Order: sequence, then structure tokens, then C-alpha cells
Amino acid sequence: MPLHPLGDKPLTFPGPNSAMENGLDHGTPLSPGSLRSAAHSPLDTSKQPLCQPWAEKRGAQGTHEVRYVSAGQSVACGWWAFAPPCLQVLNTPKGILFFLCAAAFLQGMTVNGFINTVITSLERRYDLHSYQSGLIASSYDIAACLCLTFVSYFGGSGHKPRWLGWGVLVMGTGSLVFALPHFTAGRYEVEADTGVRTCPANPSAACADRTSGLHRYQLVFMLGQFLHGVGATPLYTLGVTYLDENVKSSYSPVYIAIFYTAAILGPAAGYLIGGALLNIYTEVGRRTELTTESPLWVGAWWVGFLGSGAAAFFTAVPILGYPRQLPGSQRYTVMRAAEMHQLKDGSRREASNPDFGKTIRDLPLSIWLLLKNPTFILLCLAGATEATLITGMSTFSPKFLESQFSLSASEAATLFGYLVVPAGGGGTFLGGFFVNKLRLRGSAVIKFCLFCTVVSLLGILVFSLHCPGVPMAGVTASYGGSLLPEGHLNLTAPCNTACGCQPEHYSPVCGSDGLMYFSLCHAGCPAATEMNVDGQKVYRECSCVPQNLSSGFGHATAGKCTSACQRKPLLLVFIFVVIFFTFLSSIPALTATLRCVRDPQRSFALGIQWIVVRILGGIPGPIAFGWVIDKACLLWQDQCGQQGSCLVYQNSAMSRYILIMGLLFKVLGVLFFATACCLYKPLSESSDGLETCLPSQSSAPGSATESQLQSSI
Repeated sequence: MPLHPLGDKPLTFPGPNSAMENGLDHGTPLSPGSLRSAAHSPLDTSKQPLCQPWAEKRGAQGTHEVRYVSAGQSVACGWWAFAPPCLQVLNTPKGILFFLCAAAFLQGMTVNGFINTVITSLERRYDLHSYQSGLIASSYDIAACLCLTFVSYFGGSGHKPRWLGWGVLVMGTGSLVFALPHFTAGRYEVEADTGVRTCPANPSAACADRTSGLHRYQLVFMLGQFLHGVGATPLYTLGVTYLDENVKSSYSPVYIAIFYTAAILGPAAGYLIGGALLNIYTEVGRRTELTTESPLWVGAWWVGFLGSGAAAFFTAVPILGYPRQLPGSQRYTVMRAAEMHQLKDGSRREASNPDFGKTIRDLPLSIWLLLKNPTFILLCLAGATEATLITGMSTFSPKFLESQFSLSASEAATLFGYLVVPAGGGGTFLGGFFVNKLRLRGSAVIKFCLFCTVVSLLGILVFSLHCPGVPMAGVTASYGGSLLPEGHLNLTAPCNTACGCQPEHYSPVCGSDGLMYFSLCHAGCPAATEMNVDGQKVYRECSCVPQNLSSGFGHATAGKCTSACQRKPLLLVFIFVVIFFTFLSSIPALTATLRCVRDPQRSFALGIQWIVVRILGGIPGPIAFGWVIDKACLLWQDQCGQQGSCLVYQNSAMSRYILIMGLLFKVLGVLFFATACCLYKPLSESSDGLETCLPSQSSAPGSATESQLQSSI
């Protein structure tokens, strides 16, 4: 008989009257003790135990297949002795889902949103190099890798809500620590020095004292990120398994999808809110002559971290009040057993023991069981390839959009946020919805992941297109407008030789001839300015900008030239497709991982998977993408003789390198998912008589109906 219809109902005695005669409630799920007491009841005239084929085959170990909360264990919602009845309305799967979604939203908004948005501002404010900011970003994954084994192994058999609540508190502390340098480093006193950037320049101000010591705050930022990683470690291991243990098996993908959708919407909100905060001057309330287009502008990067830190403290308190298991969750244990991956030897008996995994002595066996599970290993490797693309592209996609479409940093971050909200959030939610709606089980879930990966692989091909870069005088075009051979850079021309321009001061302006110039000085513009109708500064009589209609000099406008790329809509549409189908497979892949390991190993398996994903994907992903994107750099910043960050990229090379990286990791993902699908063997193929011990729906007229079960969820 099929296992899925039965999995939708709790396992009960066939007859309510006879069950009550033996002192058993009609709605009580079967447990080892109830099986023994039922052996001498009127339910079985032969006086034989229920599930005789299973009991004979499995022996005494078979009784450990079902775990329940002991009678003395409290399932009330509250904090120690304080558990008022009014709080019990939240003691449901939907209640804990709400607070876990809030925590995941805050984590995504802070770590994957705010951090990626403010990296450029931190480099500018605290004199950090790119490799230093990259180390700050990697501190999160380093902390997670160090803590995952400990948290997932011991937290999996411990009180999960308490682990989760304390983790959120640590994460909130990390946000407050990350914002601390703003209050201890003093005011940001830089002012617009137009005398250095106009013609003639002031050479005495070219290389002022740069030994401020602010770069030492890198250690404070790393500490904040480290605390973020420590606090978020229980969230995506224990949080997922806690949800999976307390809801019906068929509803688990939906709950997990909602949870991960909140985690995806967090970064999107981080990009949008962070981009908006960067338009506010970092010294809130103080007036400045700087504009948002100025390379010296630093936005209010720290405000978001204060808000997320305070919100994390308010979120942690209710999570700490939830019980070890929600009321009524015991009935879902048997339902999940039918979908577990089949182990090839007798070691599954040890994994089925309810006491397995509670001591350090079981750790080697736990690791060995996971290493012998080929489906689990392949899903981990597939997740690593996806994580490489997700972390790499989420870090550098704003820079890609900024270069391709000639946008400012805040505009690029906001545009990327608009893409991530519907694509990432919608894909994550719909992935879980499709698994539930289509009733995908076992290898069908992995096939769905394979389909999504193939579609996103085809979408990656859009990176074979690119937007032509705005021509820049002395970099990609000569001062006369003709194209320069690649590698022939010369910012000096006869029209600006007498200006004494310094290469340290990059402040691009757009000439009336359509060329972009390195600075006002390189365009030969004097200090006299006026304002146009858009509020931008306009510089007249620029000696390097030719006038098209008369014999006089042209003018230049502060800021980059706008891009008139005709391929912009096509690029944005296919980037949306890639993001959508990449996240569409995330919840099905997680569901497949939960179904290919035994119950006591689920938290530990997720912990090991996250370690593999971070070591092979999360940590090297941004480094690999950053390395290939640096290969596309045409002009590097000159910081008084030292090479700084990249100022101008070659759009065609950037698209080509991202295409190569995308194809490489997507092809690997397809291979891993395809192999996992072939090697997956569901437990139902060798169920050890489990199917024969489960009564059919027709034999259980008193069992809970589907509507009753749904209402309890």
C-alpha cells in the first residue's frame, strides 16, 4: 500500500471503544509501550503483538524507531516557572515560525545586505584595502565553520529553542560591536578640496598625512562579523530541524520555504535600506559641501547595524520561551521514517537509537554514517557549487551593475535589491510550495533541483552580452575621442599638461563631448562653477573638452556620464531568471538532505553540510569572483605610489569572466544533482516490514481526519 496517504494521518488504534477499554485514549499515537499493552487487548484475538513482522525482523532495536517526549517534560511556552496561559496561543508551529522568520530576516539583512552595501564606505572611511574588507566579510563564515560541528551535534540533542535564542542574542551583540567604530573613531572631518581637483591643481595637498591609524578598526569589524557567524550558526541548522520535527512531513517544505524566504528577503531589505542610508551623510545632522557623487562621500553606514542589533534582542526573548518540543509533535515522527534514505548495513540501528548522538563517543560513528551516504555527500557538493555563485554574485553584482550601466554605488545597490526581492524571495517560497503541491518525494525532489539548475545554467549564457563602457579620456579613448589600444593609459595630454594634475584624486566628470574625464583637472576645467536645472555643478571653459558648435571650449558636469545601453533590459531580465531558479532549488535541496538521513542525525547532518558549503563555497566564492573581476580592471587607484582599488573596468572582460565562472559551477551542480538522483535509494524499497505494521485508513475509522490534522498545524 502507498505510504504517502498514511503519512498524512496520525497512527491510532483501529477501534476507539476497545482502545478505551485498555486505558488508552483514542487519539494517542502508537509508542513502544502502547504496542506491548495492545498485544493482549480485544483488538487482536490471537494475542499477538501488533506489527509482528516488523518486530520479528527488527528485534528490540525496532522499538527505538519512534521517539516521544517523556511524560515529565514540559511543553508549555514560557521562561522557566513563568508560563502564563496567555502565551500558549503562540505555542504552535506558526508561532515559532514567525519568530524564526524574524531572526532569519535580521540575519540576512545584516550579514548579506548591510555588509555588502557598506564595504565601499568602510574602505573609504577607515583607510582599508580591498583584501582587508574581504577578510572582514569572510570572518562570518570562518566563525560559522568553527562552531557548526559543536552546535549542530550537541544542540541537535539539546533544547533547540534555547540554543536558537542565545544565538540571536550573540548575533545582536555582533551588530552593536560592528557599529562601535563610528562612535570611537571621532568625526569624519573631510571637506571638498576643489583646489586640488581643478586646473591648476594644488600639488602641496596631493599626498597629505595618511597615517591616521583608522585601519586598525579592521579588528573591531572582524570581531563583529565573527559574533554574527557564531550567533547565526544555530539558526540554519537547529532552526530548520526544529521546524521539521514539529510539523507534518508534507507541510515541512512549506514551513522551511517560508523560513528561508524571510532569510532571502532580509538581504534584499538590506540592499534597499542600506542604499538609502548611504545617501545620508555619516555625521547625521552636520552640513557638508560633499555630494553623494563625490569619492570622499561616506554615508550613514552604521545606522542599520544599530537597528538590527536592537531588533535581535527583542526577537531572542520569545524564542527562549519555547519548549523542547511543541505540543502534539510526537505523532509526526513515524510519518518521516518512510522517506529516509536506505543505509546499506546494520549501522542504521545505532542511528535509530533515541540516545544516539548525545555523547561525544557517538561523534565518530555519526561522521562515518554521513560519509557512507553518497546522496548526502553529493547534495553537499551541489550546495557548495550553488553557494559559490550565490556568495560571489551577491558580493559583486552591485559592482557589475555599477560598471555596466554607469551607476553610483547606492543606485547599483538599490537596483540589485529590486532584483533580489521578487527573484530570491519568490524563488525560495515557490520551491517549498511546489514540493508540497506536487507531492514530490525522494528522488523526485532531487530531479526538481536538477531541472532548476539546468534552467539557471541556460540563463547564465546572458553574460556573453555586455554594455559598452562609457569612453574615458586617457583610458579607453584619446583626448581627441579616438579609441586607445588596450593597455595604453595616458591621462596627460597637451590640453592639461600645465595644470599639474595629480593621479591620486579620482573625481570623474562628464564632458559635453560625451567623454568621461578622470577629474576636473584632467578635463582642464577652472574653478568657476554654476548649477544646472538638476542641481549638478557645471564647469565651463574646460580646455580638454572640445566645443561642437563654436570655437570656444566645452563644459563638464560633475559625476559619471550616463549609459545608453540598449541591452540593459535583456541583461536585467536574465539576471532575474538566474537568481529565481537558483533559489527555486534551495528548499527542495534542503528537503532532500533532511530525508536522506536518520532523525537523530538531522541537525548534525545540516551542520556538516553547512561546513562543506562554507568551506568549498561560501568562503572561496567571493575571493574567486573578486580575483577574476580584478582581471578586468583597466585603471587602478594611485594612493601616493601604492595601488588602491580599481577605478575603471572593461565591461566586456568582466562579463566574459563571470560567464566562465557561472558555467563552470553550474555544470558541476548539474553533475552532482544528476548523480545524487541516480544513487538515491528510499527506505521504502527495503522497509523491514514497516509497511505491514501500519494500519490502513479503512481500518482506522476513529483516526483524525485530514481537516483535523491541518487545523492542528
